[in-house]
Amino acid sequence: MEKELSELNDQELLEKKRKFKSNEILNAVILGVLVGISIYSAATEGFGLFTVLPLVFVGLAVNSWNKNKKALEKELISRNLK
Repeated sequence: MEKELSELNDQELLEKKRKFKSNEILNAVILGVLVGISIYSAATEGFGLFTVLPLVFVGLAVNSWNKNKKALEKELISRNLK
């Protein structure tokens, strides 16, 4: 299990920020694929499980990623590392 942000030293926190930025591209690709699946499903079969389910996952993922990003930024600002 990972340490809490408050338990990381400054160097580890900056490394986590760098990794977070590099993961944003991968996150965008994943979200694009899920939205594409929903659009394709809606166009070919109408609205159903494969239309709604990927959109639910997109919402959950975006919420989680934003929460983690805000917590990281808050910790960086509190340590005056930004």
